[in-house]
Amino acid sequence: MSERVPSDHDAVETHRVPVESIGRTDRPRVVLPDAVDLQEGDVVGMALDGDTYHAAIETSIEGDVVVTHVADNRRVARDHEGENRLAEWIADGSVSLGGSAHLDVVTAGHQYGLRTPGTRVVYTATDSPDSSLSDIARDLDG
Repeated sequence: MSERVPSDHDAVETHRVPVESIGRTDRPRVVLPDAVDLQEGDVVGMALDGDTYHAAIETSIEGDVVVTHVADNRRVARDHEGENRLAEWIADGSVSLGGSAHLDVVTAGHQYGLRTPGTRVVYTATDSPDSSLSDIARDLDG
């Protein structure tokens, strides 16, 4: 079941997160706060100013939990293939490298959103999948 939830709703936890470049490149990364309990290899729903995509969670060289690639679906996100919607979002929007964004926790462990500070977004919140179904899917993926 899904329901519409605005980013300023009490059920949505919001964190200010840095938008950085990887090394001396213009490739972006978003450093996730410790309060967001995600681990390397997790694939989650990741909305960018309300448009729904997916992201694979990584660990940086420094040990930070980060997002560097946002893709159109789970498989593409996991394999880091296709267009990087995070890079496009930063290039097209009000968020810039060296700045910050808001990370909304819509459904912990399952669905998140990045948005431009000061904007209001409405998410379609869904329940996280049954853990046994997630385990089966993970086993099939290898």
